[in-house]
Amino acid sequence: MRGPSLHPGLCFLLSLSVVMDQKTTASCNCPQHAYCVNDTHCTCEHGYRSDFEQQFFTFPLTTCQDINECDPPISIYCGANAACKNVDGGFHCRCNPGYKLLSGDTQFQNSNENTCQKTTSSATTKDMKDVSRNPVLEPNELQHVVETFQSLLTNNTPLGTGEKGAVATWATEVLQTVESAALETALKSPEQKIQEIHNNNTVAIETRVVTDNCSEEGQIFSLNTHMNSVDIHCNDIVQGNIQGPTAIAFISYSSLGNIINATFFEEANERDRVYLNSEVVSAAIRPQRNLSLSKSVILSFQHVKTDTLSLPRKNMMSPFYLQRKPCRRKAFCVYWKSSGERGQWSRDGCFLMQVNESHTICSSTHLSSFAVLMAFSHQEEDYALDVITYVGLGLSLLCLLLAALTFLLCKAIQNTSTSIHLQLAICLFLAHLLFLTAIDRTEIKVLCAIIAGALHYLYLASFTWMLLEGLHLFLTARNLTVVNYSSVSRVMKKLMFPVGYGAPAIIVAISAASRPHLYGTCDRCWLNLDQGFIWSFLAPVCAIIC
Repeated sequence: MRGPSLHPGLCFLLSLSVVMDQKTTASCNCPQHAYCVNDTHCTCEHGYRSDFEQQFFTFPLTTCQDINECDPPISIYCGANAACKNVDGGFHCRCNPGYKLLSGDTQFQNSNENTCQKTTSSATTKDMKDVSRNPVLEPNELQHVVETFQSLLTNNTPLGTGEKGAVATWATEVLQTVESAALETALKSPEQKIQEIHNNNTVAIETRVVTDNCSEEGQIFSLNTHMNSVDIHCNDIVQGNIQGPTAIAFISYSSLGNIINATFFEEANERDRVYLNSEVVSAAIRPQRNLSLSKSVILSFQHVKTDTLSLPRKNMMSPFYLQRKPCRRKAFCVYWKSSGERGQWSRDGCFLMQVNESHTICSSTHLSSFAVLMAFSHQEEDYALDVITYVGLGLSLLCLLLAALTFLLCKAIQNTSTSIHLQLAICLFLAHLLFLTAIDRTEIKVLCAIIAGALHYLYLASFTWMLLEGLHLFLTARNLTVVNYSSVSRVMKKLMFPVGYGAPAIIVAISAASRPHLYGTCDRCWLNLDQGFIWSFLAPVCAIIC
């Protein structure tokens, strides 16, 4: 009787284990481009990352997006005469037009495999073919567009007049002419999905033709020239119900920024040093010019000037050259705004997204010609505060000098207390004097760093001597209750100089050894606020006060 009664229970346990196993498997329902780990979590495949940039996830709505290794912050370097091309889940390197690998392959993985060699003109056309293009191509007409721009640049009669209005009109005509020529070239051969020319020092062009009316939902096209790039949604290229192919052109001008420079910025401030820190790029669409976009385009600019260019060559091997960053530097994303016969750089519809030492990323709600302006701003001067500072510190210097002379020359009052007061007066006097005379000596970066380090040390020493004075007063107050006070006083006399001058020296030495580039800013010889470096002064001061 017992055997049959166990059978239903055994079946129930087996079915329960099957259900639990199915539940565990179902809990690891990973999205596209992801796989299951330990039957509990999902992780994206190599070359993809999750929406929330988590390595492991269980949220069912998480998706894995392609990582663009060719754009900042990764920016794969493929070596000379080559460029990085992003693909789903990875990337590859290709030789620039006019070059080919010695092995005859069309792509490679990194700069170590780069054997790109210059080819003949007949081979150039062949190397410019992409797998998506028609195998039978006409000669590359983009070269004629480049020659057109070079002829316009050579015939620069308005530039010699120096009149900004004439220069702006000429620049507007050049930008529109090159855009139209590049787009017409692309639309003449719609079977050539991509056309590009990068091996020119003056201008680089890449065009793309869309004929399938955005077959993929949310498809984004990326065009790259001269380490600059633009990302635009396919729906903004095809422009709704327009019949026939649509083309987009992305153009980078290497030398145009020297002509329409930062002096054409409509918001230029005379107190700020503004300069153009990128190539001028243009993005345009045909057959109709799409001025308003459903989604913003993303533009990535490579800087033409780095922070190190402003330092003397003799300081190139110093840590200040290698690590110092400019302070209060503002980046502006601008576009060329043409109105009538005038033209100027404007920020309307252009927004800064990210900036680092080598690249700036902007977004724009319209298409035009774009650039990045940099400005080193300066703090507004408050003359009332300056007067208060100079008068107050001047009186303080006078009083400190008189106090130091009194403690030093009056033998009758000399003791441990006056000795501490003398050291405190000396430290404060030197600190205030250095502050008044050298706080704004920022012309020589190394000298400014030394001044900042000296101020750091002198003010720390002043607070340390204040601490010793408080400790001395405490011991004096306990004189009647402390049996061995005389021995304690002798120990303090021996230790007060090593502590008063040694402890600040140790703090400054550690700070200077770990962050030498953070001594001095662009307008003051004091501690930089970056990386919390100011706490190397505030932390000891707060500890002494508390």
